[in-house]
Amino acid sequence: MTSPSRRLTDKLTVEEFCADLHISRSTFYDWRKKGRAPRCIRIPNGALRIRRADYENWLTDCEDHA
Repeated sequence: MTSPSRRLTDKLTVEEFCADLHISRSTFYDWRKKGRAPRCIRIPNGALRIRRADYENWLTDCEDHA
């Protein structure tokens, strides 16, 4: 069974996502509007969360394979 603390950390807030990438919130929302951000979950209060697994997969997809 997953512990409560693990469940809290398996999703990122928009603020955590932006801080990790050193980008502004406006950049995140611009990417989201253009379909370039990772998949998000909209929770009942309207806030967005990003599953850590989706974030990691998105980062892998962003890698330059040159």
